[in-house]
Amino acid sequence: MTKLFNVYRVLALVVGVLLLVGTVGSLLKYLLEDGTTLQRLGDDLTPIWLVHGWIYIVYVVVAFLLTQKARWTIPQLGLMLVAGLIPGLIFWVERRVAQRLREDHAELAQG
Repeated sequence: MTKLFNVYRVLALVVGVLLLVGTVGSLLKYLLEDGTTLQRLGDDLTPIWLVHGWIYIVYVVVAFLLTQKARWTIPQLGLMLVAGLIPGLIFWVERRVAQRLREDHAELAQG
């Protein structure tokens, strides 16, 4: 389960960063006057959403597998999935998942 946990942590970090960058890009794109440098930067960041979407799908699968192996409940899985859609939340959830896994499984406490 250690490898699956490590994959989850990397995916959570990547999904979280892409979500934050995409959100900032969208704010720049839609809230600033057309043609400004920052507005164009926001427009250039639009493909981030495509990358986030594909990586989020992999994250969903890994989160599901992790919750199955850990024998966690559906609400725990739901929190993990929603965290990939709300900017910033995934970093808090990832820490809670890591803490809970370390408490539940001694082999992760060493790694």
